[in-house]
Amino acid sequence: MEAAQLQRRGLAGTAAQPEFRGAALSLQSFRGRECIISGPSETGKTWAALYLLDSLARAHPKMQGAILRKVHRDLYSTVIKDYRTLFETNGVTAYGGNKPEWFDYPNGARIYCGGLDRPGAFLSGALDVVYLNQAEESELEDWETLTTRTTGRAGVIVPGLTLGDCNPSYPQHWILHRPTLKVMHSRHEDNPRLYTADGQITEQGQQTMMTLDALTGARLQRLRHGLWVQAEGTVYEFNPAVHEIDPFPIPADWRRVAVIDFGYTNPFVCQWWAIDQDDRIILYREIYMTGRTVRVHAGQMLALSEGENVEAFISDHDAEDRATLEESGIFTIAADKDVTPGIQTVQERLKLRGDGKPGMMLMRGALVERDETLAAAHKPLCTRDEFDVYSYPKDVSGHALKEIPVKLHDHGMDATRYGVRYLASAGGWTHL
Repeated sequence: MEAAQLQRRGLAGTAAQPEFRGAALSLQSFRGRECIISGPSETGKTWAALYLLDSLARAHPKMQGAILRKVHRDLYSTVIKDYRTLFETNGVTAYGGNKPEWFDYPNGARIYCGGLDRPGAFLSGALDVVYLNQAEESELEDWETLTTRTTGRAGVIVPGLTLGDCNPSYPQHWILHRPTLKVMHSRHEDNPRLYTADGQITEQGQQTMMTLDALTGARLQRLRHGLWVQAEGTVYEFNPAVHEIDPFPIPADWRRVAVIDFGYTNPFVCQWWAIDQDDRIILYREIYMTGRTVRVHAGQMLALSEGENVEAFISDHDAEDRATLEESGIFTIAADKDVTPGIQTVQERLKLRGDGKPGMMLMRGALVERDETLAAAHKPLCTRDEFDVYSYPKDVSGHALKEIPVKLHDHGMDATRYGVRYLASAGGWTHL
C-alpha cells in the first residue's frame, strides 16, 4: 500500500504498514458482492481482509460492519487480536473490555464482533459489510444467511459486501463451487514478512516455511501448498456437515463421562461426553493443552465438572499421573487401550442410523481454551482437528496399510477410543 494511502487513512507512521501483493492487493480494490481470499497458512489473508474492512469503515461514515467467526469463543484470540493490533490506536474505540462487542470509528462507523453460534441482535438487521474469518469452518447455509444481511438495505455501501478468508479444505467444499462467489488465491510469496519484493525469503520466512514443511498428509498439502485436497488414508469417515453440531445445554438427566489422555510436551486431553436418550454420544467440552502439569489440569477439570453428575473418569494407564489425579479428588478407571477394537467401535459410532443421524457427534466450540503453542506450530488444536489427519501408513505404491494408524496427532483420537470402549462395555449403547 502506498504511503499516501496510509496517510489518508490515518495509518502512516504506525508499526503495521503492509505492502500488499498478489491476492491481498487485488482484494483492496474488490467491490463486488461476495469474495473470499483463500490460501495456505500465513500468506497474510486475515490482515488483507481486515485492512479492507477498516478502509471501508474510514471511507464511509456511519457504515455498519461485522467481524464474525463460526464459533464466538474462537474470535478473540485470533482475528480480533490482529484487528486490535492494527487499528485500535488509530482513532478506533472498543466497547466491551477484553472481549469487545463492537468497535466505533470517529466518523460514526461501527464494526460488531460475533460468532455464528452467538450472532447477537446486530445480525438480525442490515449490514454494509460482513467479514467471516476462517470461512472454511462454516457451512453454505451460514454464508447465504450473511449475504441476506448485506443486500444494500443498510444504505451506506450499495451493494453491500460479504467478505471472508479461508485455508484450503476438501475439494467438494462449497467455497469452490458457489458461482456467485469470487475466490482469490494467495501465496506465501505475497506476504512481505516472508518474502521480499524480489522473491528473496526473509529470516521470518525461513522459520515459517520450515515449520510448514514439517507438516504431513493433508495438512501439508493444504497449509503449506494451498491445495484443496481430500485427506487420504484417514482412519475415520468424518463429515463436518453430519458429525458437528451447534452447542446446546446438556439436560441434567443425561449420562456423562470424562476421558483423559495424559500429556505435557504432547497435548493433555480431557473430553466430556454426554449420552442422549437415543444412545448417541456428544462431545460437549474439551481440554487440549500442552505445557501444564496434571495437578493443574485436575483443578480445571474439577471446576469445569462442578454441578455435573459425571459417572466416570476414564484415563490412560500412567500410574503416576493417575495417582496425581486421585490426590486431587479425581478417581479414574483404566481405559481399554486395545487399538483395533477401539477403532472399529468409533467407526461404527460415526455411521448414520436410520434417522439420518450418526451415533457420535461433536459440539462446535467444545474447546475450553486455545493452545497458542500448538497454533504457532500449525498442529491440531482439538480432537475435531485430528479427524482430518489421523491416518494409516502407506506402502511404497502409496496405498494405505489399514492395520495400525500412524502414531501422530492422535491424542484426541486415543481419548475418543477410550470413551467409546468404556461406554460399549458399560452397557451404555443398544446400537452396537
